[in-house]
Parts: sequence; C-alpha cells; structure tokens
Amino acid sequence: MNREDSYLRFLIIGAGPAGSAAASTAAALGAEVILVEDSVVGGAAHLRDCIPSKAMAATSIRMKAIHNAADLGIVGPGAGVDLGRLADRIQAIARAISDRSVDLLESQGIEIVHGRGRFVGPNLAVATVDGIERTVPFDAALVSTGSRPRVPEWAQVDGERILTTRHVYDLPEAPEHVVVIGSGVTGVEMVHIFESLGCKVSLLVSRHHVLPHRDAEVAAALEANFLERGVALLKGARAVGIDRTGDGVRVHVDDGRRVDGSHALLAVGAMPMTEGLGLDEAGVKTDQGFIVVDEFQRTSVPHIYAAGDVTGQMLLSSVANQQGRNLGRHVAGHPGQSIDYAHVAQAIFTEPEIASVGLEEADAAAEGRKVRITKVPFTANPRSLIHGSTGGFAKVVSDPATRVVLGGTIVGHRASELIGILALATRAKIKVQTLRETLMVHPTLSESISDAGD
Repeated sequence: MNREDSYLRFLIIGAGPAGSAAASTAAALGAEVILVEDSVVGGAAHLRDCIPSKAMAATSIRMKAIHNAADLGIVGPGAGVDLGRLADRIQAIARAISDRSVDLLESQGIEIVHGRGRFVGPNLAVATVDGIERTVPFDAALVSTGSRPRVPEWAQVDGERILTTRHVYDLPEAPEHVVVIGSGVTGVEMVHIFESLGCKVSLLVSRHHVLPHRDAEVAAALEANFLERGVALLKGARAVGIDRTGDGVRVHVDDGRRVDGSHALLAVGAMPMTEGLGLDEAGVKTDQGFIVVDEFQRTSVPHIYAAGDVTGQMLLSSVANQQGRNLGRHVAGHPGQSIDYAHVAQAIFTEPEIASVGLEEADAAAEGRKVRITKVPFTANPRSLIHGSTGGFAKVVSDPATRVVLGGTIVGHRASELIGILALATRAKIKVQTLRETLMVHPTLSESISDAGD
C-alpha cells in the first residue's frame, strides 16, 4: 500500500489488545477505522483472563505475607478473604481498563460497533447489532477475536463444580479442595492462587514435571515450593474424565487413579474464537482453527490480517499488542515490521514468580549450543533477606566468545519486573560486563542481575 491509500476503510473484528492497538495506530496515521466487538472493549485478556488472574494473584500474595508476618516481627490477628469483595474489585479494574480504552479510541474518531462481525466476501462484512444487520465494505480488515479455554470432550463444564479459568472469579466462596487439571502456565498460577486463599489443592501433572516446556531447574524450584505449601502433585496423571459426586467431583486418571475434590478446574490450553466469522467466505485459511499468517500478520488474503490469540503465535497480551501496532502501520501504508519472538519476555505469576527471555539453558543444551551460564541465588541478596523471600535465583545466558547476553531466567520475588533488564540486554546485545558494571540501587533485587554478569 502507498501513502495515498492511507485514508482507506479499515475494519477490525475484535477489540482486545491486538484490535485496539491496530485501531489506534491506523487511525493516528489517517485510516478510517470501524471496530466491531460483540462483548466488552478490552478483550478477554484484560477482562476475563490476564488482569483478573493477576488481581487474584495480588490478593493471594498479600495473604501469604499475612500468614508469614510473624517471621517479620508482626504479631496480631490474621485475615480472611471476602471473595465477593474481591470479585467486585476485579470487575472494577476490568471496567476501568475498558472505559479508558473506549475513551481513547473514540477520541481518535474510531467508530465502535457493539455487535457481531462476520465476512460475507473478501471485501465485505456484516455487523449484527440487536438482530439488525449492517453491511460494512472495507479495504483492509483485521481478525483479532482472541481465544477461550479449551474444554476436552470428556469434560462437561457446569460453572459450579467443574470449572474453566473464566469461572473462578465469580465463585461465592473459596473451594474446599480444588483439583487442577493441567500443569502449564495457567495451571500453576491457579494452584498458587487457590492455595494462598486457603484451599486444599491437588495438581494433575501429565508429564514428568510441571511447566513441561520450561527449564527443568525452574520447574523443580516451583515444585519444591508447592510441596512445601502442602499441594498434592500427581505425576504422570492424565485426566480422562470428571464426574459430579453430589457436593464434589471425581477426576479419573488414565492409569486408573481417581482424585476426589470439591471442585475441578480445567487449565488445558486455549482454542481460537473463529467460529461464525465467515473466514471461508473471505478466503482466509486456517490450521486447526488458528488463522495462518505471515511475518507481517497477513492472512492468505493479503489485505486481511489476523493478530493475537487467533493466530496461535505466543498467546501473550504483549505480543498481541505489538502485532496490532505493527500491522496498523502496515495498513496505513508504512513499511511492514515483524516481531522477533526470541526476544519476548514472559512471566508466570506464582510465588516465587518465574520470568524468562531469550535463550534458556535447556534450549541451548537441546540445540548443542555452547553458552556461558552465570547464576546468583537470591539467598545472597540483601533485599531478599529483608523481605524474607530468599527462594530462587537470577541466571544469565551469554555467548562464551563475544560475552553478549543471549537470555536469562529469574525465579523469585518480583521476577516479572526484573526480567525487563534482561529483555533490554538481549535485544540491545549488551555484554555481561556491562551488566556487571551497571551500578544498581542498594539494596535491591536488581543487584542479583548485576552480580550474574560476572
């Protein structure tokens, strides 16, 4: 597209992080943008998944701090959690995020249509609002409708006892015993939250350790923390069925084991929300439901883009947001930009937190690549001792010849904040010596990253 095309009509279906970012960017560069959303502006990540789970995690962290207050010299009555008030807080945060998004988009002249969008051709869509169809012609379009929790065929979710992650924020009271099915990122975050709220928790781990796609040392640290907190870890346990048992549930494992609890929580992945969008009518190709895109987020129809969870490319809000900004510029006639996924920072909001970026030690070993590993345990960090959070470590991976930082992993308190230092270091190709010579504030956790630059 040329700059002369910058006032083109740009249709976006789905107002999550990708859609909102694309709309704002394209509108700022002169495009006429129509944004169709059948739920609430902000997307599932902000309103039903990422932000609500982190709000619950914030409460759970404070609960753990209260439980351990005596170690810090604080003696007094304990505290409980009012799930109703917590739910109200989560909803208030979600509304505030959505309201701010709407205000920003409307201030840019973007038309927001609260309805269901679907393609009826490669340059024509229909938006259905309150049963009334409106034809929407477009020059370029974006699909950014997000994802939903995957429900296996052997599970019948009822929202009362058999849950997905989208049900946990509306529970009337804390479950007595939660059986978490799935030991990936979402599963371990849910384990942390429910245990911190005082629930008994059992975790079904279908493989040899939790977080099967992460560094084994990281998984071991998290498992040790869970066991210390009384979480039951069932290794090699692949769920094959769930039954309601009056006031509880029974989970069936493929090896014959049965696990009883008051509630079962499914955390077994996500599915793209692409049903009913008319992708076939538009000529857009999919692969197992996910929309196939190139490095510039273009689908099989070059003027139709897709971004965020519907593409299956690292299901992270930060990635979706950057994809949206990049393609918004492309739509408006600017050169295309792609994302270097190897430099995307990721975090898991357990306690301890886990964060990583770039090349991990396990990946280097799998590739037969020679790297230099430096690791500093948080037991050597004064700020960790002050806070009573000495578990974990900071690990830096570098090239042994050039000493350039290639990546790193942090396990410990505030790892999600600290990883930003290593994210910048990997992207900017900073040398470990520069990390070592950077004078961090004392006493802070960031000093461990500097120490790992030795």
